[in-house]
Amino acid sequence: MTSRLFAVSFRATDPTGLARFWSQILGWEAGTDSADEVAILPPDPAGFRVRFLPSREPRIGRNRMHFDLTSASPEVQSQTVARALELGGRHLDVGQLPEETHVVLADPDGNEFCVIAAGNRFLSDTGPGRIGALSCDGTREVGYFWSKALGWPLVWDQDEETAIQSPDGGPKITWGGPPVAPKTGPNRLYLDLALPADADREAEIARLISLGATRPDAAEDAGGRVLLIDPDGNEFTLRRS
Repeated sequence: MTSRLFAVSFRATDPTGLARFWSQILGWEAGTDSADEVAILPPDPAGFRVRFLPSREPRIGRNRMHFDLTSASPEVQSQTVARALELGGRHLDVGQLPEETHVVLADPDGNEFCVIAAGNRFLSDTGPGRIGALSCDGTREVGYFWSKALGWPLVWDQDEETAIQSPDGGPKITWGGPPVAPKTGPNRLYLDLALPADADREAEIARLISLGATRPDAAEDAGGRVLLIDPDGNEFTLRRS
């Protein structure tokens, strides 16, 4: 049985504070996963939750993943940027050109995200959650891997760039093609997959490995999650629902 995308997880120095920031930016409801993990929940059943876990590891280098937030109008884009700055975000220079219409920001923990201008046709069908895409630094091969791993069809495959989307709609996941930024330690953002409680987890792990994942060890964390690595070297986890 194919895994489903359960959450995008952030390793955070202040999980509660970062959850509060993203809850207010997105307008999502906050909920608690456990004593030390905080989650915010999407308004659309096709979406995924966002989890915030405590981490003392310093942030090194740019993230390989970031959110692209949609805007219904130029006014909404300006309001989103202003609200993010008010809540502790900041402008970020990643080499964007003056004529580009998206705004690059960092959240209070330094994680990059973009506020996309109104009228973006590629993100126009991603639902009401305001996350249009999880934008990733990655190869075409890793896009193919995740398409098969999640059972999500490719909705873009051109010039080394790929994108997938759930058959139920919701945010897309995109990969920009080479060159891929080098790894500088464990990713601060990663994907958390889940299986139904009655599914054969070892069979699913074997399926993911056959698609190109690796399993560095047989250990489980305190939440029963197994660590796996995708073909581009990115960590992800598999849990039971």
